[in-house]
Amino acid sequence: MQIQVNTDANIKGRDNLVRQIEAEINTALSQFSDQITRVEVHLSDENAVKSGLADKRCLMEARPAGRQPIAVSHEGATLEEAYSGAAMKLRSSLESTLGRASDHKGGASIRTDGAM
Repeated sequence: MQIQVNTDANIKGRDNLVRQIEAEINTALSQFSDQITRVEVHLSDENAVKSGLADKRCLMEARPAGRQPIAVSHEGATLEEAYSGAAMKLRSSLESTLGRASDHKGGASIRTDGAM
């Protein structure tokens, strides 16, 4: 799984930040690492030098092999809140999407459950 991190001009400490984000994504999405070809991360500081609540934004897009990309976003007061929240949302979305794909035909049916 390839991880690409993009930041706007208002975000400092890029190299250290990239390592932290890569570690977060590898942990959050480890169960899908063989199904995802790439994860793109876009970080931005909406208010630039002005402070404010939830002014850091993270857009995260996963590209599962042979499927449409899945994108989520999260806003937080810090960059860590923004990318951690986005990683959790992306994991949840992937669990739902990829889990649904593997639970088709052959699963338990309410008609044959034996509860009659």
